[in-house]
Amino acid sequence: MVNANILVVDDNKSVLSALEILLQFEYKSVQTIFNPNQITSFPNLEDIDIVLLDMNFSAGVNTGNEGLFWLNEIKKRSPNTSVIMMTAYGAVDLAVKALKQGASDFVLKPWNNERLMTTVKSALELRKSKQEIHNLKKKENNLKQVINEGRNFIIGQSKALTSVLNLAAKVAKTDVNVLITGENGTGKELIARELHRLSTRKDEVFIPVDMGSIAENLFESELFGHVKGSFTDAKEDRAGKFEAAHQGSLFLDEIGNLSLQMQAKLLSSIQNRTVVRVGSNKPIDVDIRLICATNCNLEQMVADGLFREDLLYRINTIHIEVPPLRERNDDILVLADFFLKKFAHKYDKGGLRINQTAQEKLMEYAWPGNVRELQHTMERAVILSDGNVLKPSDFLLHAKPMQSMDNEPMTLNEMEQQMILRALEQNEGNYSAAAEQLGISRQTLYNKLKKKSD
Repeated sequence: MVNANILVVDDNKSVLSALEILLQFEYKSVQTIFNPNQITSFPNLEDIDIVLLDMNFSAGVNTGNEGLFWLNEIKKRSPNTSVIMMTAYGAVDLAVKALKQGASDFVLKPWNNERLMTTVKSALELRKSKQEIHNLKKKENNLKQVINEGRNFIIGQSKALTSVLNLAAKVAKTDVNVLITGENGTGKELIARELHRLSTRKDEVFIPVDMGSIAENLFESELFGHVKGSFTDAKEDRAGKFEAAHQGSLFLDEIGNLSLQMQAKLLSSIQNRTVVRVGSNKPIDVDIRLICATNCNLEQMVADGLFREDLLYRINTIHIEVPPLRERNDDILVLADFFLKKFAHKYDKGGLRINQTAQEKLMEYAWPGNVRELQHTMERAVILSDGNVLKPSDFLLHAKPMQSMDNEPMTLNEMEQQMILRALEQNEGNYSAAAEQLGISRQTLYNKLKKKSD
């Protein structure tokens, strides 16, 4: 027995009985309605898979208008339900009209049982297909929402940042290519996400790609996709980042790290707005908003022969320069307070505040690692804090280069601390990266810093 719910609507009780007897041995639930006015109050109509609907309910009327009216009412309440129209008057133009308005098929009375059962089976398959499409679209929308979910915010009120955001807002509504430049840790990806959020593509996906992390032999596969069997590990067809970003925004971060060979392949796809999967000759059209970012001086790289001039022109229709934190003094304490609250909540350390002297220390520091360094600095200070007030000693800043062994003698502990400070400076305040560089765990690094502050 097929797990399906069928509803029969007809003013002829003999028709209702005949169809109920015919269908009940094949389908899980068969219900009948004698009066079509009951359709609007029928419970859980959206759970009905198929409706067999008569087209005429008034004596002496055979226009089919009543059936078309109730067809529209059913579709309003349950768009994915398959409706099969039934009539004793087989006008072709009426059948066409019903199909145009959403009916899945048309049955003439008296019917042939075998043919009717085939029609019902086909209508059920159509219902399942519509339901699958509906569920897939729902999942796709949920996935887009998760992908585009803003885990970070652009925090600040400085004139330098406001100028960048104003430019981004002007550019966002267009589809021009945008190049975002700035030092490491300034928040280039946040600006790229802001461009997407303000664009007409905001309901589609934002796909970020770290170009610096893609191995050259996997470049084409990652960006353009591949077909099954095109290389040893290609066990199935796979779409690349360009296809994944179709109708959305594609963010290529650290584009200055590409070799000239990869630059040439990328330029072709950007110019033609098509990609060809590895192992295929078929071009695939892609509709993307391209946003690129780098901390390199691409003009100097062009002069040095390290970056293609034609590629630079392609990606640089609009240039947005993100200012370093040292040029956003008004934002330092605003950001520090934001990160303080964020990590105080994360590590369950409510009531924390930064005293005036510590605030001055944060304001005086140059922040070579920019916002990212400030974030890591605040996280460390929150984790290692013993009281409710963060003092200057709670912030590890002003890292100095390691002293020479030939100069003033240093103790083993002092050398260790200098190495830690140097590693943190080299990794822009990223504790995990510094710990990895030093060959110790992140917790060990915290313990050693804690020991120093004590």
